[in-house]
Amino acid sequence: MPTFLTDHISVSVKPQYEEKHSSPASGSYVFSYTIEVKNEGELTVQLLSRHWYIFDSDSSHSEIKGEGVIGEQPIIHPGQSHGYQSFCNLKTDMGMMWGSYLMKETETGRLFEVAIPEFQLITPMRLN
Repeated sequence: MPTFLTDHISVSVKPQYEEKHSSPASGSYVFSYTIEVKNEGELTVQLLSRHWYIFDSDSSHSEIKGEGVIGEQPIIHPGQSHGYQSFCNLKTDMGMMWGSYLMKETETGRLFEVAIPEFQLITPMRLN
């Protein structure tokens, strides 16, 4: 499971191919990913926004920016974590994603970026 640590915030990602929601004949490959954001620091933080880069193996790509994650801007206290699951739809059976979160220290108001590690999106049939 890829994990990055930035400014005492760790981000771990676990991707999974969703065969039952995919339609390879139509060029639709659905992948879910589970994210855990853990506050390993001493100050409370809030996740304000996300910025994703998504690449298909055919060289097409998209960029996604938005507030929070799955409709929330979670506050994460020291030693705690926030987990969520989301998904993306690729046109090919292989791709990758990475990105960042904009975080805020609630006590100081300091804004900072936290890296989301690059992770591969590969169908099981591609691995065989």
